[in-house]
Amino acid sequence: MGNPLYPQEQARYDASLRLSVAPMMDWTDSHCRVFHRILAPHARLYTEMVHANAVIHGDRARLLAMDPTEHPLALQLGGSEPALLAQAARIGAELGHDEVNLNCGCPSDRVQAGRFGACLMREPALVAECVAAMIAGCDVPVTVKCRLGVDDDDEYGRFRGFIDTVAEAGCRTFIVHARNAWLQGLSPKENRDIPPLRRDWAWRLRRERPYLQVVVNGGIADADTATAQLAHVDGVMLGRAAYHTPYLLHELDCAWYGVAPRPRAELLRAMRPYVEGVLARGGQLKHITRHVLGLFAGQRGGRAFRQVLSEGAHRHGADWSLVERALEPTG
Repeated sequence: MGNPLYPQEQARYDASLRLSVAPMMDWTDSHCRVFHRILAPHARLYTEMVHANAVIHGDRARLLAMDPTEHPLALQLGGSEPALLAQAARIGAELGHDEVNLNCGCPSDRVQAGRFGACLMREPALVAECVAAMIAGCDVPVTVKCRLGVDDDDEYGRFRGFIDTVAEAGCRTFIVHARNAWLQGLSPKENRDIPPLRRDWAWRLRRERPYLQVVVNGGIADADTATAQLAHVDGVMLGRAAYHTPYLLHELDCAWYGVAPRPRAELLRAMRPYVEGVLARGGQLKHITRHVLGLFAGQRGGRAFRQVLSEGAHRHGADWSLVERALEPTG
């Protein structure tokens, strides 16, 4: 049964939400996203989380750098001040981002001290105020990425209440990392594994709130698990699996959108024009190749591939020829 607040309203389905790559600090920079776009032409990509203050006052050319090939691309914001988030959302939209996402799931000490991330799940009214301001401040969709709850929250009704409050403010798409965030006693790394997965909460939310789009995230590391989610929710967001075993991202994109898969080496060689453009502008190969080390994970020559790139990309003057040398053992 739908929420009586929205008896007739249905979310406008966005097919690019079927497959997406999670925002990951220190990982999903522009170089990484260009690689992921080659692997998954249909997926939605997300920036690393950027605090609203940094967007407003920081070096936007560096923080919000993007290549035209990255679209559709979402900007993930951190923060808890509605006016600042609205200003940052407007800037992000003006710079070409296709979506602005509010982080309500990060459990690190730094974000707790700043009153944003997962601790916002304890303040649904504030999140609703932030979302309403962001929607008023920009002309692209505003979405929320959240957890199931914090610490020992163990009531589905509380989780759904958070969603309902934020949905009333106008948010229609929720990315649910299907674990609690333990703000005391667990590190951010432990928070990715130790709290139990409850994907059934995301499934139930989608059944009970059909006017919302629900994307599930957390612990999805193989094609069968990912595909099974589509029977229950609108989309799947991959995190570490997309980074450490990136060919999985390609396999899912091909399977779900009816495209023939391409060989790993061919996909990597498709990056050559981008890589050479970066090098011509004074960039360094090591900043790009660190994102592709998992491409041959579990394959013949995979270890040698990683070794050649890891050892050689740091050397002065490293260029595309190093990539070709790394590919030789995989042939």
